[in-house]
Amino acid sequence: MFQSHQMLMLMFVAVLMGTFNIALAEDKPLAEIPPLRHPDSSKWDNLIADDLSNMILPGGVWSMDDGILTATEDKNIFTKKTYKDFVLDLEFKTADGTNSGVVVHCSDVKKWIPNSVEIQIADDYAAKWADSPTTWQCAAVFGHLAPTHSAVKKPGEWNRYTITCKGKMIYVLLNGQMVTVMDMNQWTSGKTNPDGSEIPAWMPKPFCQLPLEGHIGFQGKHAGAPIYFRNIKIKELSAE
Repeated sequence: MFQSHQMLMLMFVAVLMGTFNIALAEDKPLAEIPPLRHPDSSKWDNLIADDLSNMILPGGVWSMDDGILTATEDKNIFTKKTYKDFVLDLEFKTADGTNSGVVVHCSDVKKWIPNSVEIQIADDYAAKWADSPTTWQCAAVFGHLAPTHSAVKKPGEWNRYTITCKGKMIYVLLNGQMVTVMDMNQWTSGKTNPDGSEIPAWMPKPFCQLPLEGHIGFQGKHAGAPIYFRNIKIKELSAE
């Protein structure tokens, strides 16, 4: 079943790349498809203030030094503002064994699980994650949809994510490769995915029922390994 999913995804991306030429770098409105290359986000808004004043966060855990965001504990940080349709562009760096994530559509920051969607970040080179279910690996929609393949770099190297949330669609571009495309409407069960695989028991809410406007967050030092973020930029999209 997963091989069929991979084939469909590759065909989908091939059609997009052969048909469309998205130019976010020129600040044009986003069409109903995602960018197929990382945009020039240098003029976009910073998602996070340098002093973290626009964030909801636990004390003494998160810090921003020289533009790099990191945490000392497994506690999340969330935007105070809520977002609906947007493109989030950022860089992240793993360490040996890192397991973290980017959280979108979060309607409850105190109980973010199961009230959100997590785009997984993981050190796929570590055996503990390489041997885990593919829906737990880097660029997966955690517990729900695996990426077509692993595109994350080795620990210590910077990676780039461009995550597009438009309506019920989520697109994940990792290091120049479109690896994950989700239509949340297809996730009508809180127990099983459309391909029949099980959803983790702690995530019982069907994605088709999740609110689309929510906070954006980042997972802290989960699984005992640090995570680093930088150049976190956002472009809000019109509702048209």
